[in-house]
Amino acid sequence: MKTFNRIMALTVALALAGGLSSCLKYEKKANSHTSGTTTMVCDNSFENIMKQEIDVFEYQYPDAHILCRYATQTEAFDSLLSLNTKTIVAARDVTPQEREFLKNKRRTVRSTKIAVDAVALIVNPENPVGKLTLKEVGEILSGESRDWNDIQPCDLGEIAVAFDDKSSSLVSYMRDSLLDGRPLGPNVYAQGSIPGVFKAVKDNKNVIGILGVSWITSDMSSADMSQEDLAKTVLNDEPVQGATLSDDVKVLSIYRDGDARAYKPYQENIFNGTYPLFRQIYMITTGASGSLAGGFYAFVTGDIGQKIIMKTGILPARATRIQVVSLE
Repeated sequence: MKTFNRIMALTVALALAGGLSSCLKYEKKANSHTSGTTTMVCDNSFENIMKQEIDVFEYQYPDAHILCRYATQTEAFDSLLSLNTKTIVAARDVTPQEREFLKNKRRTVRSTKIAVDAVALIVNPENPVGKLTLKEVGEILSGESRDWNDIQPCDLGEIAVAFDDKSSSLVSYMRDSLLDGRPLGPNVYAQGSIPGVFKAVKDNKNVIGILGVSWITSDMSSADMSQEDLAKTVLNDEPVQGATLSDDVKVLSIYRDGDARAYKPYQENIFNGTYPLFRQIYMITTGASGSLAGGFYAFVTGDIGQKIIMKTGILPARATRIQVVSLE
């Protein structure tokens, strides 16, 4: 696809600890780190990422069953703190107070940053606007800028902003990062789901959709792959190729404050910090190392789990180098 007159592919060199070969063997055991059944709750924003992690893990370990519920970040932490689940994936780490609470419940908490997610802004391909400053994004979210003419002369009319859910972690991130916690404007709407955000953007030229970058990459084609074919792309010693951005929607470039150039949420720009809207993704578990919850935690935070994350278009936490390769 065309992105600033070139096509980019990105690969990552992951710091391998102990090699991949040991991850490819397992023994069938009941109720172990590679067998049995466990539950978890994952922030809706990262559903497509975690589904791929689960598919590959269950393919590699057929006696393992990960039952994942996709919900808001608040619901994920509520489930962890009420001891209804042992593992969650969220856009923030567990707080010292939450860790102490779980310790008093005789639960030992482990948490690891597994990735860095870029927050992407998308519009209808027929929208003439291609770039926004952080200041403009903030003014749109607050309702100070209500018309596209405030941004660029055009006849699109009122600006509408679409999130997936009013309780989404994306809402919290954008409000805290750009509005200093102030409320969102009356032009901001919840669509009820990520597909709802896409539909709003595709059906309306005046809408800006806000979602995690993994939802708009070429890797979304992996959703149509069989579990076996998906697993074969990562269960090897070869590096994986990063994902490029989809051209089904128009992805806006964002200016960092004081920067003369606007950037899109490519993995390279997440890695070097030039894309300004990003957040951390954490995996948190109270599962013991020898349990299935502990085994899946080790898998996602390990080499194969990080390769899967690289494929989705976000940045693996263990990335040590990003290489840009021109495909022209």
